Amino acid sequence: MVRFVRGVIAALLVVVQVSLAHGEIAMETIAKHAILIDLKTHTVLFEKAADELTPPASMSKLMTAYMLFDRIKQGRLSMDDTFTVSEKAWRMGGSKMFVEVNSSVRVEDLIRGIVIQSGNDACVVVAEGLFGTEEAFAAAATRKARELGMTNTTIRNASGWPNPEHLTTARDLAKLAQHLIEDFPEFYHFYAEQEFTYNDIKQGNRNPLLYKDMGVDGLKTGHTEESGYGLTASAARDGRRLILVVNGLKSVNERSRETERLLQWGFREFGAYDLLKAGETVEAAPAWLGASPTVPLVLEKDLAVSVRRHLRDEVKVSVAYSGPITTPIAKGTPVGTLTVTAPEMTPVERPLVAGTDVDRLGMFGRLFAAIRYLVVGLDS
Repeated sequence: MVRFVRGVIAALLVVVQVSLAHGEIAMETIAKHAILIDLKTHTVLFEKAADELTPPASMSKLMTAYMLFDRIKQGRLSMDDTFTVSEKAWRMGGSKMFVEVNSSVRVEDLIRGIVIQSGNDACVVVAEGLFGTEEAFAAAATRKARELGMTNTTIRNASGWPNPEHLTTARDLAKLAQHLIEDFPEFYHFYAEQEFTYNDIKQGNRNPLLYKDMGVDGLKTGHTEESGYGLTASAARDGRRLILVVNGLKSVNERSRETERLLQWGFREFGAYDLLKAGETVEAAPAWLGASPTVPLVLEKDLAVSVRRHLRDEVKVSVAYSGPITTPIAKGTPVGTLTVTAPEMTPVERPLVAGTDVDRLGMFGRLFAAIRYLVVGLDS
């Protein structure tokens, strides 16, 4: 067999879940932990200690909201259902929704109390309402985190209240933000709301980026003495969405400035470019003794890339396969590899599959093709 390599689409690039942050990119942050992801292409644009364990503080409330949204989406709970406030919930310190003990609170109000007001009391109300106890909630939330791919996250309470075992990573928080955005688009609007009044007490959303004209529409701040100041944020512009997680900053002002700077950098320095649609022919490979002379090689998923804007023209894409392709071959059979390279990017490989069924020639057809090959060769 002969190994074929073809260069295709020189000006564009394919990449899926590839980190561009391996020291080549001149970007630094004063945050102890950080990760910036382009959700259109699932490309990590920047990271720093993104897999190092850290207390999530109130960013943990993203998981509490996820558990609540999931129950509503399953049809097991409605916005008008109510949960009763226990004395434990009422006594919670820190940021509060200011629910009253033994009162009944609507689920929709509790959502806003968690998302906008960052109420520790509201989180305990939800945890007990969903699972009976906060401990049972924590165990269920940890299992859900594993299901979502948050392999380094352990939940010990619903609010992010300090606990030495209540830990996550910047990467896991970014995964959680992505799931909230993609799994519950009907609920995501709560994160963009700037204020909420409950019990005649009006509180503003603690996310500082919501008040700036930069496309931010979520998600959640966090702060404890141990964790420092953190923020899980998301912004959308021109069909792109970036997710940013930072933690370990020293002040509210530092958090606001640093998160704005990193998001602006991500949108400014990188572009997201569509390359190929699923099923679009990338290469036509010779089919050995096939009823059709070639097999179309295609990708099973759409391909797009985030790449530094000034490096877009340095992208190289190649196709490799062992050919000619032996027939018969069924549509969807893996037959080759598409490889993408570019400066400041880890090479990416994606499988290519047969785009159609190709039957084998009958006996006389195979005989004629074999004779022709012996006389004139495969490429004539």
